[in-house]
Amino acid sequence: MAVRYIRVDPIVNLFAPAVRAFGNIAVVGRTTSTTAAIGKAALFTNPDDAKKAFPGELGAAIALAFAQTPGPALVYGVPVATETPDWATALGAVAALNVQLVVLANTPVNKTTTPKDAPIQLLSDHVTSVSNTGADGMERMGVAMLDKGAADPGVILPNERMVYIAHNSDQDAAAAVAGTIAGYEPSVSLLLKPVNIVSPPFSHADIEKLNDPGKETAASGPAGLGVNWLTTPSLIPGNGVFMGESYTGDASHGKKYIDVVRFVDDVSFQLKARLISSIGNVRITRSGLRTLIARMEAILTPLVETDVLNGFEVVVPLLALLDKDPATRTPEETQRIHDAEVARLVQVLAALKYAGAVHRISISLKFD
Repeated sequence: MAVRYIRVDPIVNLFAPAVRAFGNIAVVGRTTSTTAAIGKAALFTNPDDAKKAFPGELGAAIALAFAQTPGPALVYGVPVATETPDWATALGAVAALNVQLVVLANTPVNKTTTPKDAPIQLLSDHVTSVSNTGADGMERMGVAMLDKGAADPGVILPNERMVYIAHNSDQDAAAAVAGTIAGYEPSVSLLLKPVNIVSPPFSHADIEKLNDPGKETAASGPAGLGVNWLTTPSLIPGNGVFMGESYTGDASHGKKYIDVVRFVDDVSFQLKARLISSIGNVRITRSGLRTLIARMEAILTPLVETDVLNGFEVVVPLLALLDKDPATRTPEETQRIHDAEVARLVQVLAALKYAGAVHRISISLKFD
C-alpha cells in the first residue's frame, strides 16, 4: 500500500453571483378584452399568447416587440381600461417587475401626454423613481415615440432614463424600438441596429431638426437633442429600417447614449452581486481588503478582455493606511482605521474607462 504523506479532500462550495436580466420589457396599454385583469401583469414568451390575452393596442405592441431580431425573451403586459386608463396604477404594478424597459402602448409624446399626471410624464417619473429608490436590479429605462411624422424634439421630457424615437410609421414604434434594445447586451451601441417596422425615412431637413447638426464638429461628434429617429441608409443593402442614433433623453449628466445608462446599471448590479458574499465575512484587515479588491477585479477584468472597458482602477483608501508601518502612522490615520473598524464601513473607489463604440468616422482624402 502506497504511503500518502499528504492527503487532500476537496470540498466544492462555489459561490454563484446573482445574474441580472438586461432585456425584459413591460408594456402597459389598452385592450379590448372584457376578461383581462385590469392593472395586473401577465408574463408572455411569445406574441400569439399576448394577442389572444390582450387584443387591441396592448397585444399588438407586445407582438411587435417580440418581432425584433434579436428581441426580448420575456415581455410583461399590464392592461388598462380603454375609456379611462389608470396609467398610475398600472405603472405601480410594473414597479415590482424584474424589467429593464417600460413602454406605454400606442401613446405618443405630445402636448396632451406630457403635462403633470399625463401618461408620458408618469412613465418618466416611474423609471426615475424606481431606478433611484427601488430594489437592487430594478433600474430601468422608458421608451416613447413621437407622433407619426413629428420632428420637433422640443416636446420631450428631458430624462437620461428615457428613449425617444421619431418615426413615420402607423405601427407602435416605441414597442418596436424597445424590442430592439432588449435584444442587445447593455454595452452594445444601438446605432444602426435593425428595427422590424415599416417606417419611410425622414427628409434631410427633418433630421437636421432632430439632430442639430450645426453644433457637430469633427472633434465633438454629433450634438443631438435627445430624440432618435428611424432611417434607411442607402449604404446598407436591403432597404431595412435602422436606428438613426442611440441618444438618451438628456445628455446633461454625461449619459448621452443608451448603452452608457444600461451598462452602468448592469455593472453596478454585477459588483453588488459579487460583493454581497463579503458582507459579514471579510474583515477590515490587509488580507481582507485585498480579497475585496480581487472580487471586484473578477468582474471588471473580463470586461477589459472583451473591449467593453479600456481599463479600470480600484482603490481602497483604508488599505493604504493598513499597509503603513503602525509606528509611522499619524494620529489622524490611526483614528481613521479605528473609526472604520467601529463603524464597520469601508470606502472603495473604482474608476472605469468605458470604451465607447464608433458613431462617426471622419475621412480626409487628399489627391495630388
